[in-house]
Amino acid sequence: MSLQEYRGVMVVAEQKNNKIHSTTYELLNWGRGLADKLDCGLYCAVLGNNVQELDELIFRGADRVYHVSSPCLENFLARPYAAALARLVEEEKPEIVVAAATTTGRTIMPMAAARLETGLTADCTGLDIDPVERILLQTRPAIGGNIMATIKTPFTRPQMATVRPRSARQAARDTARRGEIVAKHYDGALFSTPENFLAFVKDTTQDVNIQDADIIVAGGKGMKNREGFKLVEELASLLGAGVGASRDAVDLGWVPYSHQVGLSGKTVAPKIYIALGISGKIQHLAGMQTSEYIVAVNKDPEAQIFKVADLGIVGDALEVVPQLIDQLKSIKANA
Repeated sequence: MSLQEYRGVMVVAEQKNNKIHSTTYELLNWGRGLADKLDCGLYCAVLGNNVQELDELIFRGADRVYHVSSPCLENFLARPYAAALARLVEEEKPEIVVAAATTTGRTIMPMAAARLETGLTADCTGLDIDPVERILLQTRPAIGGNIMATIKTPFTRPQMATVRPRSARQAARDTARRGEIVAKHYDGALFSTPENFLAFVKDTTQDVNIQDADIIVAGGKGMKNREGFKLVEELASLLGAGVGASRDAVDLGWVPYSHQVGLSGKTVAPKIYIALGISGKIQHLAGMQTSEYIVAVNKDPEAQIFKVADLGIVGDALEVVPQLIDQLKSIKANA
């Protein structure tokens, strides 16, 4: 099939319990920029069962929304979701398909790309259009985050990529926008899978999901041990913040992997990021340096974390943090 038969940009919506997740609006912002440069339509693929508020996707920039609805998609299972996405792409032929680098996107996009026999660039931090070749430029960290690589998919379609959450602002809302919602229904055989959904087990180690938090307090190896890391959790609790961690803290068993920030963890962009005892390896910085305001506490004045910090405190976190906690408790007691 000719590459010229493919046209348009498609983003894959994130949804949970049949409600659109805010990450989708970031994808629509990415997609709108790409579609405008290519002078083509922006489409949104919604996989689920009776997903609500599809009009919101139009208000956020989509020209057309494809809703693949089936009881088989009520709960997330990789094979049915990937099969549905691949079938939709085969039918509609978008030249670009973009999803979030979340558990959902990182699972179904490789499977769909394999079915479609095309390339996939994972965990991108930037997407753009080559003005000469009019193809997707997919930028992502490589070699442990030491360089940024820009990747092209010149010979196959669609061009597929996952992009890190919080790497773009949410698309602006315009209730005057108009678009089309297209319902897609496929035969149940398409969703066949040997897996069965048993139950959803909630992560009880987090009161505040770090990818949704406005404030994150993160701890690293400088907290010395599990007892020291409890100071991170106490400060986060006082601030109503999420608890983040460097890879070292996770590898040492002080906190579960779901709290890890960085290339091999989660990308976050809260309003305030407080880094305690974190040296600032490039792998960690890649996951948090787009935070609006960064506060760092480290006893090494040459620590890399200070290069991105808006406020740096040179000192032992084990001495500084208890003072912060006492001050906050005093303020709350006198409020």
